[in-house]
Amino acid sequence: AKLNCKCAAMNEGSGSKATLPWQQVPGWGSTQVSLREVLGRGLGLYFVKVAWAWTLWLLLPFIALTTYQLARSRFLSGRTKSVLLVLRRLGALLVGTAVWYLCTEFFMFVENLTGECSIQAKPSQPPRLYNSKRECHQDGGVWNGFDISGHCFLLSYCAMMILEEVAVLEALSIDHNSKLRVVINALFVSLCFLTMIWVFMFLSTALYFHDFSQKLLGVLIGLSAWYGTYRFWYLKPFSPGLPLPNISLMLKTLTCH
Repeated sequence: AKLNCKCAAMNEGSGSKATLPWQQVPGWGSTQVSLREVLGRGLGLYFVKVAWAWTLWLLLPFIALTTYQLARSRFLSGRTKSVLLVLRRLGALLVGTAVWYLCTEFFMFVENLTGECSIQAKPSQPPRLYNSKRECHQDGGVWNGFDISGHCFLLSYCAMMILEEVAVLEALSIDHNSKLRVVINALFVSLCFLTMIWVFMFLSTALYFHDFSQKLLGVLIGLSAWYGTYRFWYLKPFSPGLPLPNISLMLKTLTCH
């Protein structure tokens, strides 16, 4: 009996249960908080924050290889014309980079224009007027402005762009034993996997981040950017062109030049 009492006393002094390492993360008890931590600091940091870089790195070799192979095999073009066609098609990535940069700058401009800084004033310092979100955060404040969802914009735009570019595989014919086929298939699988991540992160953003109006506006801008390029401008002769339907038209344009 004495031994049992002593053991009980030792258990009471040392704690009721052992704490597992992952249970020491702040907010572990809440499923929503822990999921937001994973999405925000994990996938958000390494994928969404650099979503355009991931998309660019995979689409660049995919567009170059598929366009060159299609021009050589289907249209029997020479090396010079095929290379020119590849450069023309890669212009879509330059357009996408411009769209990404201009839209994100516009989003920051709107947030700075519509926001104000919430910060605890120090008695020894006079009140300060903050003109931007960065200045507010540097002093430990919280910036309250209309934050258009850059994630919804970029993820929707990247996903639609990938779907447009992989359509070229419908007309591509490569020998099954060719090393080029292995490389293109690997890039295609990587792009499909990346698109799945973008869709998952898009749904996560829709559930846990931003207001409805901010998310809706971000999606509308992303879809407008896709529609304005692939469904309007790229149908014109003087453009990067579509991956598949406009290739013959671009070859005629290159021949004229």
